Amino acid sequence: MHPVTVQYGYVNHAFPCGTLCLDFVGTLRARRNAAPLEKLATPGLLDDWFVESGMVDLAPGASGADVVIAVQLREAIYDLVAARLDERPLPTEAVAEVNLHASGLPVTLRLGPDGVMRTGSVAQGLATLAREAVRLLGGDEAALLRECARPECTQVYLDRSRGHRREWCAMKTCGNRVKAANYRARRQAAQS
Repeated sequence: MHPVTVQYGYVNHAFPCGTLCLDFVGTLRARRNAAPLEKLATPGLLDDWFVESGMVDLAPGASGADVVIAVQLREAIYDLVAARLDERPLPTEAVAEVNLHASGLPVTLRLGPDGVMRTGSVAQGLATLAREAVRLLGGDEAALLRECARPECTQVYLDRSRGHRREWCAMKTCGNRVKAANYRARRQAAQS
């Protein structure tokens, strides 16, 4: 079995949203299904997410407790995103959770011999994500939030497309699946 690294192309996570805090929310896949897929189930998967996202260069060494805290932050961000999508007031508990993390120290950037080095603990990574969520949800870009139109997908993204008509979190995955299913349905209907 190959190690999970960005260097060799073996990755556990996807980053279709264009912002890390929304990609982080997407680590619970198909969240409305009876059995959603948890992509942060272990400390190793959380470490992989931080490295694969490019937030840090070296795995921060997550623990089981870190996974619990990360999932709590992820769900708080999702609750805030869902409220923005539904044009509801922001849930007080979720605001408090995100603000608590946003007040922490972010990932550290240093100049090294090969350029920028990004280092930090899990708490610093979560603080960085929370700060991005605060900027996104409290700013003008919150109006660009959309949920993927594929019914099985619950990925949220920013629609920065011209005309703001983007329907899928990623054309390579969800867009192609929906278009292929529609094509098959049209062919089957034509043959009937």
